[in-house]
Amino acid sequence: MLLKNLRPVSKEHNGKDTIDIRIQDGKISEMGKSLKAEKGEDSHDFEGAYVSPGWMDMHIHLREPGYEHKETIKTGCAAAAFGGFTAVACMPNTKPATHTRDVVEYIIKKGNETPIDVHPIGCVTKDRAGKSIAEMGDMKDGGAVAFSDDGDPVYDSQVMRVALEYSSMLGMPIINHEEDLELSRPGHMNEGRVSTRLGLDGTPSIAEETMIARDILLAEYTGGHIHVAHISTKGAVDLVREGKKKGINVTTEVCAHHFDLTDEEIEKQKFNTNFKMHPPLRTQEDVDAMIEGLVDGTIDVICTDHAPHAIEEKEVEFIYAPNGIIGLETAWSISNMRLFKTKKLNLQQLVEKLSYNPRKILNLEVPALEEGAQANLTFFNTDEEWTFDQKNVRSKSKNSPYLNKKLTGRAVGIFNRGELVINELR
Repeated sequence: MLLKNLRPVSKEHNGKDTIDIRIQDGKISEMGKSLKAEKGEDSHDFEGAYVSPGWMDMHIHLREPGYEHKETIKTGCAAAAFGGFTAVACMPNTKPATHTRDVVEYIIKKGNETPIDVHPIGCVTKDRAGKSIAEMGDMKDGGAVAFSDDGDPVYDSQVMRVALEYSSMLGMPIINHEEDLELSRPGHMNEGRVSTRLGLDGTPSIAEETMIARDILLAEYTGGHIHVAHISTKGAVDLVREGKKKGINVTTEVCAHHFDLTDEEIEKQKFNTNFKMHPPLRTQEDVDAMIEGLVDGTIDVICTDHAPHAIEEKEVEFIYAPNGIIGLETAWSISNMRLFKTKKLNLQQLVEKLSYNPRKILNLEVPALEEGAQANLTFFNTDEEWTFDQKNVRSKSKNSPYLNKKLTGRAVGIFNRGELVINELR
């Protein structure tokens, strides 16, 4: 297969050159200018799109097993491919919870039926109940890449200490949903001026920050690796920044919507439940801090926290709607518009946060854009204007704040596991 007119972006390539790539038996066999298609060889002209090592979203919810009315592994992977992701790591709040090896292996088996590399994240505690440590070693042997009780925090400090000690022996991170429940609940949005005007219970930024401070201290004490999930406040970014300066093994991620949207949207959109997620949308000061953290390297990864919910679950009063939005299909467009077009990050820096860093944190092999490497590629552009309407949603659910919005920049395809997927707009 010959892929023509591509501009490579990687640590070695800045996207300024145009090349062709030949793939044979799933590997990059040749890279160069003006390559000619051989007899009987498939050829695809990408007309100047960029190509990078395949992206990875290290924080999504595939919902299977147990919640297939929201999403399945098949539909979630279709959404991932449309968003340009060749790999995902899926959270364990399934039913049954992903707290044993058999569930881990089931998810991997189902993922192997798609062109996406699906990496399960196992539970920290049995049933995500926060009481006793799950079978970490056995889950690692089954293919788990990290541990988390996401959807809920690991609330007991002694349990978290033991989890960090165990996971450090396995060389794996703990990914914590950072929330002090006594401070946060029953909050339905960010606590501040907007929540006061709307008369909604709010979740203050300190609810996130106190838990992050605890976890950074525990990581320092145990020598474990704490990964802060979906960071959203200025104070939280400051805490991670200081932890890194001290040499503590702390990493973090930010969702695209948290460096784009603010809590003002809930008022502007008249309580549209597709703007309800946890952590909630914060203030403009927090949004600016997310971008600053991405620029200075405090924030390692761009993710989505893709969280599908069925229509009937979201079409209720705001306070009764579940938290969460889908994000796989729109993450690149938001990153492009808010970070690349504004010259906050260049393409190489964006690819580092979308491809390299997630895999480094999870101790996975990073795809290479070179001859002889297994072909694991994302194709994307930065200038195409398109509308994310319902017919272009690949997820089983439609709960996106970007629905029917005009976006700029699109992932036009992926190549992985020997399969080329071209993302055609419908």
